[in-house]
Amino acid sequence: MKYIIQTSLLTIALLFTGCLGLDEPDNENALGGTILVDVDGASVKQSLIDANMPGVSEASTVYGYRAYKIPYLTTNEEGATISASGLMVVPTGMPELVYQIGLSLVSDDHGTIMKDNEAPTVLAQETNSPDGSAIIMTSLAGFVTLQPDYVGFGDSREQYHPFVMKKSLANASIDFIYAAQEFAAENNIKLNGQIFLTGYSEGGYAAMATLQAIEADHKFLDITMAAPMAGPYDMNTTAFGVLSQPNISVPSFMANVGYSYATAYNEPLDTVFNEPYASEVEELMDGSYSHLEVDSELTDVTTGNFGLFTMAFVKEFFSNDQQWFREALVANNVHNWKPTAPVRVVHCEGDDVIPYGIAELTVNSMQALGATNVALMPVESLLGISQKLGHIDCGLYAYGLTAQMFAEVRKNTMKY
Repeated sequence: MKYIIQTSLLTIALLFTGCLGLDEPDNENALGGTILVDVDGASVKQSLIDANMPGVSEASTVYGYRAYKIPYLTTNEEGATISASGLMVVPTGMPELVYQIGLSLVSDDHGTIMKDNEAPTVLAQETNSPDGSAIIMTSLAGFVTLQPDYVGFGDSREQYHPFVMKKSLANASIDFIYAAQEFAAENNIKLNGQIFLTGYSEGGYAAMATLQAIEADHKFLDITMAAPMAGPYDMNTTAFGVLSQPNISVPSFMANVGYSYATAYNEPLDTVFNEPYASEVEELMDGSYSHLEVDSELTDVTTGNFGLFTMAFVKEFFSNDQQWFREALVANNVHNWKPTAPVRVVHCEGDDVIPYGIAELTVNSMQALGATNVALMPVESLLGISQKLGHIDCGLYAYGLTAQMFAEVRKNTMKY
């Protein structure tokens, strides 16, 4: 998922750091966290211009930022309290009036990663720059951007990552929002109370799961707007689409799903995967390998004697709606409920990994249940892009559209 768009977003961050030649900040400590990056707006602007960032020129307003690693506690899929970490990116150099009014928060859930050094806090520490989406939200749009590493990465790297599983993803995001609010209060970073939710691919799924959990159990967190992007909100339909094909376009994606769900539901891996994959998948998912390295160790054949998944597992998936995997996927769907906060489901019509139809299905399901402020946002149509964008190319434009929507809401309410 997001590893498929990371070329565009990480290129921003990496070109950008290479141009800056950043050193680690002198003041590395803050109350309850650590400063990983501190850079001024002029340097950010020049780096984005050098990286040919769409829409950025000498006339653009670009802010600097400080990126903090914040440790916090969250709950994993099994209900145990664990240590976790997240990145908080705060804009600097904005008008003084903005800091008097207070800053708006964007919880930006990252998409699929395999290797631990792709986690937001690890990436920032190793490259002296946050993920490219935080640069869009913070340096270009002036939001405080929150990026939880998730269970299984960063400070919780010893845990397995419950891939596209709503409980732990929502916990990691919600608990980080609380931790960031506390951190802001302790470090004189004034917030204005607005909280926006977004994320791309697995992050889009996580953002939707976070909103669902907040509206069910954390009603004192008032969500201003949610804009999940390109997520597999209907996990059951997504799996049907993938497993019905003879070949898997991204084997590491479905291997990650099969591994994390089998682990969470205590199902033997050799009942899900053929050998040698059943014996290898745990190591492949331990955070040491990139998705390309994982893909190189897997077959793209879906099932059969030489396929990734056992024939018995796939056959039962299609024939038995009480199979544990079918039931687990349905339990982790996040498309069929009634949100009260404004929701804008952002998706590219040309998405070749998570079909646009998943977004349509999600919006239709929510509206059928009585949701009155949910809308589908087709990226190409809204931005006037003539060609259809695949999952790889969509991310940059989706984030730009989402930042624009959030900024319009902030301007109408906070007057900046």
